[in-house]
Amino acid sequence: RSDRGCIFLCHTSNPGARDFQELLVDGAPLYQHVARTIAEEWNVDGNCALVVGATFPEELEVIRGIVGDMPLLIPGVGAQGGDVAAVVRNGRTADGTGLVVNSSRGILYASMAADYAEAAARAARALRDDINRYRD
Repeated sequence: RSDRGCIFLCHTSNPGARDFQELLVDGAPLYQHVARTIAEEWNVDGNCALVVGATFPEELEVIRGIVGDMPLLIPGVGAQGGDVAAVVRNGRTADGTGLVVNSSRGILYASMAADYAEAAARAARALRDDINRYRD
């Protein structure tokens, strides 16, 4: 639908992602085929984005090369061990943007005590500051 945004799984952050998403299709890994198809055929209205896990920074760099400035949703920073510096370095667009970095557990469970709201806010700000540090 041209009037709606669409977010597609490309290369997830879970350890088993390689089992399926890196199977060869016409000589290239499936995740590259997905990225290319969406960027070149489905994104005619500029309303597509891809999910690319933070735990696979080399694949993130390849995907960015395929999709250009398309937005990327990046799960896997925080509890799953994705590295913010590697994500920004390999996934940002030329102007330092193009990433929506997600850290659910790292923010939601920043504290199990009465200060959980403040701890979550601190964790969110720390992640924001970390991302911005590596954008320059």
